[in-house]
Amino acid sequence: MDALDDLDLRVSGCRACPRLVDWREEVARTKRAAFAGQTYWGRPVPGFGPPDARLLIIGLAPAAHGGNRTGRMFTGDRSGDVLYQALYDVGLASQPTSVAMDDGLELYGVRITAPVHCAPPDNKPTPGERETCRPWLVQELRLLRPTVRAVVVLGAFGWQATLPALAEAGWRVPRPRPAFGHGVRIGIDRSDGGGGSDGGGGPDGLDLFGCFHVSQRNTFTGKLTPAMLREVLSAAARAAGLGK
Repeated sequence: MDALDDLDLRVSGCRACPRLVDWREEVARTKRAAFAGQTYWGRPVPGFGPPDARLLIIGLAPAAHGGNRTGRMFTGDRSGDVLYQALYDVGLASQPTSVAMDDGLELYGVRITAPVHCAPPDNKPTPGERETCRPWLVQELRLLRPTVRAVVVLGAFGWQATLPALAEAGWRVPRPRPAFGHGVRIGIDRSDGGGGSDGGGGPDGLDLFGCFHVSQRNTFTGKLTPAMLREVLSAAARAAGLGK
């Protein structure tokens, strides 16, 4: 077992936030009628993707009947349908759908994680829960540090979690901290002097991208279109040396 596998195993056993533990387990017991015959995961959902990923995608938290059911990030819900289709379109995934852990999906140089690993009520973790969960993200970033060269953050909540986590994991985050926005791109150096003056231009820096979250509210209203998502993912893939 490599270090990232060990981290994923430890994440999936976390019980640090009582409200989230109660909710994820209650959802797993009661289920949604459409999934009544399935056994829900009902635990924290670890990251998904290769241990040498060059691109990291950071969301918000698992969906109650998506990742909390399937055990894999953005798997089995409509937000995942949008994200994995876009990843496939830009050459970063082996197939356009993600429905179960055993569906054969592979990501090419990409890992997907979240600042909160448990499904929250109403899809809204609290800032305190985000802070409690942050050490997992910091550890994940440290383990990916030798290879990761670009990070895409989906939404402002994830952005607020990612910036301090990057700083704690060994990157020099600009001050004042940059504000979230769709299409924002920030070059970040390593705090030990690695990376170029623009962060992503050096051998150990990275490029940080902001993107609207792939929530149904955003995709159904057109705030985030498939083309907008593909544009951000394509730019991030190029920054990481991946994709078409």
